[in-house]
Amino acid sequence: MFDQMITTLKTQNRKIVFTEGTDPRILEAASRLQTEGILTPILLGAPNEINEAAKNSGWSIDGIEIIDPNHYEKIDEMISKMVELRKGKMDEATCRTALQKSNYFGTMLVKMGIADCLLGGATYSTADTVRPALQLIKTKPGSKIVSSCFILYRQTEKETEMYAMADCAINLNPNEDELVEIAYETARTAKTFSIDPKVALLSYSTLGSGKGESVDKVQNAANKLKSMNLDFPIDGELQFDAAFSPTVAKTKAPQSAVAGKANVFIFPDINSGNIGYKIAQRLGNFEAFGPILQGLNAPINDLSRGCNADEVYKMSIITASLI
Repeated sequence: MFDQMITTLKTQNRKIVFTEGTDPRILEAASRLQTEGILTPILLGAPNEINEAAKNSGWSIDGIEIIDPNHYEKIDEMISKMVELRKGKMDEATCRTALQKSNYFGTMLVKMGIADCLLGGATYSTADTVRPALQLIKTKPGSKIVSSCFILYRQTEKETEMYAMADCAINLNPNEDELVEIAYETARTAKTFSIDPKVALLSYSTLGSGKGESVDKVQNAANKLKSMNLDFPIDGELQFDAAFSPTVAKTKAPQSAVAGKANVFIFPDINSGNIGYKIAQRLGNFEAFGPILQGLNAPINDLSRGCNADEVYKMSIITASLI
């Protein structure tokens, strides 16, 4: 799955900033990315602490740039830019304090073009990654929300399987317009992974078989998407079995262009999304990559606090490939 991404990235000299420079998982991933010539890492933190952590964990970080937010030569320029971006919501003193935190400082490195993308969250919450991104990077033109998706990947002797699932981490109970945006952005993300998107908006009902507020929301979102000039098929509302199984699809939705063939699954709320992808991950023995943040002006992604170094390495490649 990663071979083409790596080949492309090796020609692009992209810089990725890691907000937790002393974390052994980050150090291992950064060392691999640098050694293999895939990305140019930037580690945030005090140089003596990062070098000591690298020594203790046995990873070489020779040649990797380290930036200390507390001793940055362009901090006044960064503060001025941040005050401008916050437009009266944060004064100079508040910005200076915020920039002592690596999540805000790293986000500003991306905003100022010093880094191309950011990966954080190995030791802090998703909210602490998303908040500075929303305040400073902001949503791209045409996007009103930030959403997330997971890529589910499984390799067997017979085939490679990949699916996209959203939103499993950010939006608690998206309305129909937000579902439209989530579906559209997730289809775009799927294409980055060479998934030809066939999008199913999921429900406990299939094309009118059930009733309820949630069903209406998903139906309305599906109808809005169908009215758009999309270059991928979409259908809903569909139960998961109808979306996934060709056999069930013949019975429940025989006229659907998506039923039985779906590879992008849009959940009606975060409860079903988070539970759904984790069931697939654990019971189906899939690797789950994400949450991949969507809708921002620049690639900024969040790590699970339970991640390992290999997941950091792979999420770094994914993040840089989204530019």
